[in-house]
Amino acid sequence: MISGKNTALALVLALAVAAPAMAQSARVLGDFRDWSSYAADDGSGTICFAMTKPKTTEPTTEGQAYLYITNRPGEDVVSEFNFVAGYTFQTGSVASVTVGGQSFPLFTQGDAAWLDDAGQSAALAAAIRAGSSLSVQGTNATGARVVQNYSLSGATAAQQAIGAEC
Repeated sequence: MISGKNTALALVLALAVAAPAMAQSARVLGDFRDWSSYAADDGSGTICFAMTKPKTTEPTTEGQAYLYITNRPGEDVVSEFNFVAGYTFQTGSVASVTVGGQSFPLFTQGDAAWLDDAGQSAALAAAIRAGSSLSVQGTNATGARVVQNYSLSGATAAQQAIGAEC
């Protein structure tokens, strides 16, 4: 049986290979304040995702960070949380996402992170819809703590758009 972590890692590797093709075929479902929603065909079905960029990053990083909520109906995946940090995580480090007083641990790989417990996807998606801000804390490759803050303005509409499409 494939674990959630291996599935997520396989998805990232597949998206990395398919990203140029998907970028050409992705269609915008809508822009909702600080969030945007997209749909793309990955060859095995439609993938829909809502995404946003951080409002602040301390200390600043060289790369661009993104937060994604993804639906992949062909795999029965709804509200999968994915975070691209904009920096490389310290090997073996754990990150966390905090929203509405709730904190969720994230496992890290390279410059990306996912929920440590994929069973928490619905709870995190609900907290994002109900909240006004979100923060992600991680440790970069040099051992520095990095905190990124995100606006949740438009997150509910963005999630509704991907839910309607996927």
